[in-house]
Amino acid sequence: YDLARTTGILTFARGLIEQDVELVASGGTASYLQKAGLAVTSVEELTEVPELLGGRVKTLHPRIHAAILARRDRPDDNAALDEHGIEPFDLVCVNLYPFEDVVARRAVGERDAVEMIDIGGPAMLRAAAKNFQHVAPVSRPERYDQILEELQERGDILLETRRRLAAETFALTATYEAAIA
Repeated sequence: YDLARTTGILTFARGLIEQDVELVASGGTASYLQKAGLAVTSVEELTEVPELLGGRVKTLHPRIHAAILARRDRPDDNAALDEHGIEPFDLVCVNLYPFEDVVARRAVGERDAVEMIDIGGPAMLRAAAKNFQHVAPVSRPERYDQILEELQERGDILLETRRRLAAETFALTATYEAAIA
């Protein structure tokens, strides 16, 4: 299942680049965007660790989660980022693996269903939602246009928008986990 091709991420990524946003992506999304000619830093480059276990472990790394969870108004958080050479993330966009779509197919066995359980995606989204004061968690492609509009008009994403995105993200991850359960 190729999420990158089905979610409008290419248009969103182009819009972000037009706003001078540096892109970091993992796995197939990074390859897809790079093949489309976009400048993308792969998660592997950022973490200096290759994908492990057939892609099961990509983003579960302190360099990723510190970049998401850093509280910009805390000198100790900023000092920790500086000490480890970590640039904070301003936006986290994740389209979760389509667990419900895959398991709804009759021919899907348990092994295939288990591989559609996203671990890193929800972790990054929840971290961004927890830190909505500083990071925009984007968990739904329907929000791409709004995000780009705010960036174009204001150069930033409003706190109220980030707060709404966080609420949506927590609702989405709760629903996702409930579907898996």
